[in-house]
Amino acid sequence: METKKPPYVVRPPTAVLTRGFDPRLSVGSARPAVFRSSTYVFSSPESAERAFKIALGSKAPEEGESVDLIYARLSHPNAEILEDQVVPLEPDARASAVFNSGMAAISTVFFSLCPPGTSFLYTTPLYGGTYHLIHHLLEPLGIHGVPVLAGDTDGLKKAIESTPNLRLVFIETPANPNLTMTDIAAAAASVARLASPPLVVVDNTFLGPTFQHPLTHGADLVVYSATKYLSGFSDLLGGIVLARDTDLIAQLRGIRAILGNILQPDECWMLDGRLPTVTLRMNRQSKNAQGNAETLAYHPKIAKVN
Repeated sequence: METKKPPYVVRPPTAVLTRGFDPRLSVGSARPAVFRSSTYVFSSPESAERAFKIALGSKAPEEGESVDLIYARLSHPNAEILEDQVVPLEPDARASAVFNSGMAAISTVFFSLCPPGTSFLYTTPLYGGTYHLIHHLLEPLGIHGVPVLAGDTDGLKKAIESTPNLRLVFIETPANPNLTMTDIAAAAASVARLASPPLVVVDNTFLGPTFQHPLTHGADLVVYSATKYLSGFSDLLGGIVLARDTDLIAQLRGIRAILGNILQPDECWMLDGRLPTVTLRMNRQSKNAQGNAETLAYHPKIAKVN
């Protein structure tokens, strides 16, 4: 009996080179153009109606469906290219949404998933922008945040079991700035035991997508400040959220359309050109940091290195 060969699978470092871009849509250009249009032409009234429903999150696109664009605040070609291109870098991800900063991505996650009167957990210490979002905007709106010490697995489990109206567990690992690690898999296992499981969201800016993959450990959403390692050159702001559940991403895009915090075409174009080298850059940066840490660890004037 003839055995069938498994389907050919392109590895993520290769897929990220061309995924999401069809040169035929850019006059055969090997690289995407920058589409700075604010408004787009509909192919028919029926296509326009469906495009609005999909853009606002009330409908999901069919597999392989080409949906008409409406307005650049909702989506645009460069955003769609980038959202497809980044997916292979995060194992188990099926879709993504891009934002004009990491804080825009985090804010949209909370506004989409935590209505007033509900609760969420968050690890601490925490990036200053996220901390201020929680205390200066979410809590005054009646969205209750419960802090849990980063790395305290037992404390996190107890908080998951005891917090009422829990909608979201937000984990920043490693923590900023002390680099304490939190057990993603343990958090995912704890929420799975609840009758109405909250979502586990991980800020993966410090280690991903090279050294840590939260979706493979049971997280529901992965958040990035693309300003940092994904971009790598301190010349643009960006945020990305990835998930295996395409409906979750559609929900985030619907709120994004209302808030107007989509990443602009030029920044999308710059970022998609940098994704193919993110693994090379992060590995080299890690080696450089290791050398610095080892040198400092044996310096007579250094008491401790984190």
